[in-house]
Amino acid sequence: MTRAAELVKEMQEGASVALVTDAGMPGISDPGFRLISLAIRHHLPVVPIPGASAFLAALVASGLPTDSFRFSGFLPAKRGERRAALEAVKTSPRTQVFYEAPHRVLEALSDVCEVLGKDRHVVIAREVTKLHEEFLRGRAGEVLETLKSRDGVKGEITLLIGKAEENDARVATGALARQSVRERIDELMAGEKIDEKTALKRAAKERGISKSEAYRELQRSK
Repeated sequence: MTRAAELVKEMQEGASVALVTDAGMPGISDPGFRLISLAIRHHLPVVPIPGASAFLAALVASGLPTDSFRFSGFLPAKRGERRAALEAVKTSPRTQVFYEAPHRVLEALSDVCEVLGKDRHVVIAREVTKLHEEFLRGRAGEVLETLKSRDGVKGEITLLIGKAEENDARVATGALARQSVRERIDELMAGEKIDEKTALKRAAKERGISKSEAYRELQRSK
């Protein structure tokens, strides 16, 4: 949206500008956000007109719980960052919704299997609201094998991940409780190839404590 400043200037001079897209809801994981944000900062009225939204349509038809969910846009493209994002929702009590590029969806599902487990419930929604709309529902390992058997994956992809089952959350929480902050940071740094500062932030978030509290515990262990 490189013309945002130019368009805002035109609106200030009395022009009306419509933001439309050829697919999905404008402004959702979309560069049009920049124009919207700039218009608001210049006190220009922004009037939304609801349209098709891939993540919301996919959520409704996924069969996964919709009472509590989180939409996080695209998963990170880099493997380490993507796995960190998945690790952060490992014990989440809500449905997780992401967009994913078709050329990365196999890698993303492989990471889901490794980080969250092959039995985690997932849904791949492809080309939602379009002619070739498709939903693949099942366990992460099963859906991954289905996609691997195809000659490539095309179209717009929405990846939905079911909430942690009670036993999974209890086991994960128990494991964290037995592991020191120092041990967890070392594990994250080795497994995710991230620096100590990033690992400290992750370890604190997993435990539901502040970064400063995690740092104090880390210092006591040295």
